[in-house]
Amino acid sequence: MEIDNYCFQQSGDSPDLEFVYDDADSHENEIAELYTYTEEAEFFLNKKAFEDTMKEYGFEPKWHTLDETTRQDVTLRLMDGVEVSPRAARMQAVRSILYIMQGAFGECTTLEEQPHRARQNVFLLYRHGFFHVFLQLLNMEIENSSAATSALRKPAVSLGDSTDLRAILSVLYIFVEVMRVSAETDTDDMKRDRANFASELALPMLGEELLAVTLFQMIIKFCSGATPHFPIKKVLLLLWKTILVSLGGTPQLRALKAQYREAHQLPPAPEDTVEVARTMRASSPPSSAADLIEAQQQRKTSRPFKRQQSLVKQSSMDDFQDLDGDSGADEELRDMEERQSMPMEPQGPGLPEDPESGEPTMRPATPAPGDTERQSGQRPHLQSTVSGSNEQPPGEDTGGFPSVLSQASAALGLPWVPKVRPKDIKEFLDATRLKFVGYQLPDDQTSLAGLPEPIHEGLRVLKQHMYTSLAEVQMKKEEDIAKHPLSMKEHEIPLTPTEILYQAMLPSMPQYMIALLKILLAAAPTSKAKTESVNIMSDVLPEEMPVTVLQSMKLGIDVNRHKEIIIKAISAILLLLLKHLKINHVLQFEYMGQQLMFANCIPLVLKFFNQNINSYIAAKNTVSVIDFAACVIGEQPELTAETLEIGEQQPYCWRNMFSCINLLRVLNKLTKWKHSRIMMLVVFKSAPILKRALKVRHATLQLYVLKLLKMQTKYLGRQWRKSNMKTMSAIYQKVRHRLNDDWAYGNDLDARPWDFQAEEFSLQANINNFHTRRYDKPSSASSTQQQQQQQD
Repeated sequence: MEIDNYCFQQSGDSPDLEFVYDDADSHENEIAELYTYTEEAEFFLNKKAFEDTMKEYGFEPKWHTLDETTRQDVTLRLMDGVEVSPRAARMQAVRSILYIMQGAFGECTTLEEQPHRARQNVFLLYRHGFFHVFLQLLNMEIENSSAATSALRKPAVSLGDSTDLRAILSVLYIFVEVMRVSAETDTDDMKRDRANFASELALPMLGEELLAVTLFQMIIKFCSGATPHFPIKKVLLLLWKTILVSLGGTPQLRALKAQYREAHQLPPAPEDTVEVARTMRASSPPSSAADLIEAQQQRKTSRPFKRQQSLVKQSSMDDFQDLDGDSGADEELRDMEERQSMPMEPQGPGLPEDPESGEPTMRPATPAPGDTERQSGQRPHLQSTVSGSNEQPPGEDTGGFPSVLSQASAALGLPWVPKVRPKDIKEFLDATRLKFVGYQLPDDQTSLAGLPEPIHEGLRVLKQHMYTSLAEVQMKKEEDIAKHPLSMKEHEIPLTPTEILYQAMLPSMPQYMIALLKILLAAAPTSKAKTESVNIMSDVLPEEMPVTVLQSMKLGIDVNRHKEIIIKAISAILLLLLKHLKINHVLQFEYMGQQLMFANCIPLVLKFFNQNINSYIAAKNTVSVIDFAACVIGEQPELTAETLEIGEQQPYCWRNMFSCINLLRVLNKLTKWKHSRIMMLVVFKSAPILKRALKVRHATLQLYVLKLLKMQTKYLGRQWRKSNMKTMSAIYQKVRHRLNDDWAYGNDLDARPWDFQAEEFSLQANINNFHTRRYDKPSSASSTQQQQQQQD
């Protein structure tokens, strides 16, 4: 890490964030985020309910000391207790069960003991059928009109209005979360229970509807204002984990993609984006104008330039430059600063003595992918290193640079195998035939008569890197069915978990997407109070407002934490659904994506990122001493203002990093290959917003930001590209190359300002035909536009 420390001292940047992107945080943190800090008192209500229940049954109020037979007896009695009609007695049994599922924390002596005990208890209760019983209790509470009426009468809904519903949702969430993760100590029976549980979640429960659809309906009711007492954070967390367990996370997605590609006789995908991104190192963020002006002033007083430089604001793309503060002169100035700030040793034979001397420097040729090993002896000048994503082997001759800097040279290779679409090859042949022969041969990719030898070589390279996506195969099949409806009939639809969920969501898909985005808007840090259409604080605000400064600080942290967890859950739900639907059928994915676009998802995500993302990621709205289970096990420290301000020691908040990457991935999925939506990014001035996100030193997050910048560079104008060469170089180095994509110049036809709405209309027609044929459920454009008007 010597090279990192040296570079950070030179540039003043923060170190790379050692964040590992995954489907979810650690099990302990996921359980802790279920509860608000305001709910701390209710843990002891659960314990007291359990002790009272055990006394009624005539047993000692100790769960861990009971033998197996006695536990079975108590479990059966609790089953009878949750099915009684008096609410008070029923809720006492519910709280007793919740206490058991929380690991009977009153009998635990260490934090490590509690999750182990809780896991054993969850599997015991699952085998006795408690999960299905609590699903029935959830349906009863949803239909409890008296609770909704009482909440509607109150001027401010608080934690007390959802006490019973929160206990039931907590039990269901613990079931799902514990079953989601595997443990080394799991027996064969436990592994079988986990598999059965995932299968059950993917099917309608008790002959009714899917749990995921029930939770979506709860979200719609909450957003409509009919049930303001619903604890929306718990509902969203349970929905996220239900989808994650029933459909599967990243490993299952990878296996599904390989399985579907094999079924369509396609070769395996070359690599996984997230896995490759984990091997990268973060790029240095572009310097701001203020930093460069300050550096310029310092250098003027210490050492004059041989050539005077001034910061000149570019006239083109003024709106971008106002927010961006990164002009072409800034880039040139920073190059000189980087070269002049390097401590120099005696000059080597390969470098000029003065970087400003005007002598031409050698520029390495761009290597072909896979040539890294063959060319490992050749290293570019350090100036060409944008991110330093690969370290140079120590001991190589660096021509006079210190050894600590020599390690920063990037390897001559790109992390991705380039891709070419079949459509790109067709367009290449059409253009070259028209140029050299004067006519085209539709649907002919083999005849090369009349074309010069370099074109033959170019075509071989293109075909060598051709990649046919699953979506292209599925769309080709849809086109064939539309052309030949009699000879090519729809095969029987395999009822996969994703297909079952999509069919259940299809009638209300627009409402589900609008509801999720409404809550996301209300939880976003950039939202003002007057724009919040829904009150998401009902399950965090106490019945009595704080009266001391310490209580106010604790509540303020709790409110911010509550919002962050909601954003985390919604971003994960959207990404999971999009990824699974894209594999299951591309038009299902396109339908959901179109509903998100109609509900203004693109400007909403950009609004979210239009803040100080570094501050958001480094936010310390977690107090570990009052997290569950630390707040109920062992000796409790005195809570002071200093304790609250300390927060977490790590330089990032896991859930906020997770949310940012998820939202960037959602934005990528909505805009990829969609020119009309890419133009929305341009119109909403996303470039400066996204460039600020590059200040976060994490390779995966930067990769998805650079992808979004790459797709719109051709529309931003030559001056923007000239002024942002550092960003352009980072795109070249980090993002996969499409060999025929003229992304850096904007000379192709796609860069012209056509009316791209025709793309959306064509896509809508394909979706309608797909739904009519497959589900007899057309989704008209008028209905989606009506939903958009309701959102507005």
